[in-house]
Amino acid sequence: MSDVPVPRRLALLGGGFSTDDDGLLDDWVLAQARAPRPKVCFVPTASGDAPAYVDRFLTVFRSRSDCEPRVLPLFRRELDDDALRSFLLAQDVVYVGGGNTANLLAVWRTHGVDRLLREAYAHGTLLCGISAGANCWAEGSHTDSFGPLTYLADGLGLLPGSVCPHYDSEPGRRPSYRAAVAAGRLPSGWAVEDGAGVLFTDGVPTEAVTRVRGAGVYRVEPVGDGGVSERALPCRLLGASLQARRS
Repeated sequence: MSDVPVPRRLALLGGGFSTDDDGLLDDWVLAQARAPRPKVCFVPTASGDAPAYVDRFLTVFRSRSDCEPRVLPLFRRELDDDALRSFLLAQDVVYVGGGNTANLLAVWRTHGVDRLLREAYAHGTLLCGISAGANCWAEGSHTDSFGPLTYLADGLGLLPGSVCPHYDSEPGRRPSYRAAVAAGRLPSGWAVEDGAGVLFTDGVPTEAVTRVRGAGVYRVEPVGDGGVSERALPCRLLGASLQARRS
């Protein structure tokens, strides 16, 4: 067995199959996978395994020839502990959907999925997701899991710091997240606008992309006495070149 460390990678998405018709962010995600035809597992826990969400994923990803789509339901669990571990460790990409971040974390911990995802991450599985599926990987996040926008000082902690999704598209997101970081309720973190995505390798951002001109990813940090700084990451505009990966 090689002693060379396996890069640990995860991606925060501001879009994908559930919100976009062009498929550019999904093309980009699959291009990061370790296999030429990756096994892609959709985890819809945050939505309560909503059937329409699952159907949308399967419709989009089964139409592609460059991946093998799968779904992991937990509200009607079908796999025992050993089979669940084998299943998750066999995936090249784990793609987590949006919904309620707090509920997602609770269900994952009940079934031991949090532990298995840590193991998969350490072995080179690409972890990614949108909204709650982006929030879950960090130490904390900005969320509406409890109704009003607030901070959640909880997460898997695979990504140091905090995450805020929908930074530009939902009223109140930006000022509320900035206030939480400024007050120390959330650690410094990453704000993702709709249409953008960012890849982290071993906790460090290695590429930021956007499918929409003007959408971006920001590093948000506390400064001075109750202030914050907001630094935009350089983003590469996605285009037709990624679509060549499809059939």
